[in-house]
Amino acid sequence: MAPRTILLWGAIPSVLILAALSAVAGPKDKEPAPRFNATTTTGEKFTNASIKGKVVLLEFWTTWCGFCADEAAFVDKIGHELADKGLILLAIDVGESKKTVKKYLEQHPRSCKLVMMEDTNLAAMYQANVYPIYVVIDREGNIAGTQRGAGGEEALRRLIGRAGLESADDSN
Repeated sequence: MAPRTILLWGAIPSVLILAALSAVAGPKDKEPAPRFNATTTTGEKFTNASIKGKVVLLEFWTTWCGFCADEAAFVDKIGHELADKGLILLAIDVGESKKTVKKYLEQHPRSCKLVMMEDTNLAAMYQANVYPIYVVIDREGNIAGTQRGAGGEEALRRLIGRAGLESADDSN
């Protein structure tokens, strides 16, 4: 067999193994959420201890993500609607400057708690490299579910429901 063919046959299993490992890397559902700290753009601080007893929705987003822009309105709506039931919505912008985000928000305002990547360790823990990513942490501090990529309002409500937080629109 030619050296090139042998190299190819060796490379294929390596790529498959790496793909499998990256698919299973990161925190899993129903495992305790990794220890984190986050500070919002208004100075509010969150840690594992401070969220105990609350349901937390982490939204990882960027200003250049069209799907993030499309989903922002209903994400904010759900965050506001379920706040009195114990939902904390943290929208974490990944990898952009405060100046870029500020300029974007002037044209596309958000009504949720905003966190810059430099003010948290969450993006690295959840391997935020596709957008949007949603992670729900239940009242006990465990990961109730994750969603990588846009799925629409109904899918997000189902994801939050996995943490035991039902909304009026869930009955549809």
